[in-house]
Amino acid sequence: MGGAEESRSTGTGRPTSRDVARLAGVSHTAVSFVFNGRAEGNLSPATQERIRQAAAQLGYRPDPVARGLRRRRTAVIGLVTDEIASSPFAGRLLRGAMETAWDSDHLVLTVDSGGDPAKEDAAVAELLDRRVDGIIYAAMSLRRVRVPEGLHRTHSVLANCLPEDDSLPAVVPAERAGGRTAARLLLDAGHRRLAVIGGLDDIASAERTRGFRDALRAEGVTVPEKWIVRGGGEISAGHAGALRLFDGVGPDRRPTGVLCYNDRVAAGVLHAATRLGIDVPADLSVVGYDDQEHMAAFLTPPLTSVALPHRAMGEAAARLLLDAIDTGRTPSATVRRLACPVVSRASVAPAPNP
Repeated sequence: MGGAEESRSTGTGRPTSRDVARLAGVSHTAVSFVFNGRAEGNLSPATQERIRQAAAQLGYRPDPVARGLRRRRTAVIGLVTDEIASSPFAGRLLRGAMETAWDSDHLVLTVDSGGDPAKEDAAVAELLDRRVDGIIYAAMSLRRVRVPEGLHRTHSVLANCLPEDDSLPAVVPAERAGGRTAARLLLDAGHRRLAVIGGLDDIASAERTRGFRDALRAEGVTVPEKWIVRGGGEISAGHAGALRLFDGVGPDRRPTGVLCYNDRVAAGVLHAATRLGIDVPADLSVVGYDDQEHMAAFLTPPLTSVALPHRAMGEAAARLLLDAIDTGRTPSATVRRLACPVVSRASVAPAPNP
């Protein structure tokens, strides 16, 4: 049951399962049952606890290689992503996936492809050669992706992206609901003259704007098209967009609330407002998106933002993958959308009097 790898002394002082059995006063088979997940129905709770206490006292841990060989698993999952090195959000997603995997006695082997399709295919092939138990493919910005060759040969889950062919399960942010949430923040504060600044030609921008319009439509609020100012996702886009809307425009003819495509755009809006002498939040309320670490909380004023659930996506993708590995059943190719929570700070206030 325990295997020769765990039964013999290693010669290095590492405790074995037979050492645990002797200390606990049980059979070697009983120890194997506990650490192979077969104790329920075979051993009493008291015996299981005695074995675990003996293992803890000795500092015993099962040999993962031996256990993997018995189960035909490696206890390793792969994670392929397009831009770990350059994305400010990669750490959250990785931590979520890695800690969830660790809790299930799995390690995560990570590869950054730099967005190169050939490297992605090669990375997946290399992970398959190493016999990983499954693979998470993650993108650092929400988009439809070409599924790398080889992902269909193992258990696979996508995180923060959608497969072009709808062939694999995916975990993504609920962007449209997030846009509704952002709009509701401003509407609930009494704002009716609202604008959108920034945005790219991507799924996230389109979905956030749809959600924004949903919320306004429900309140009978109309946004002039000239107050939907596109132009990118950087600080410069926010600065330029705010100048277009506010420079030379009287307080009674300009928006009192702005939803920004992301926190970088919001930083540009705040900078432009300061330059124009517009007080945030007394004259203008600003809502960001992403809750970017080391940024949103340190702007002046600290920025209210709708957070992207990167850590939760990593956790959910890893859990979905581990469940598939444990059951041997491929999860259905459905899309799971995770809520985007609000992080309230100081950039939103009641609408100024007309």
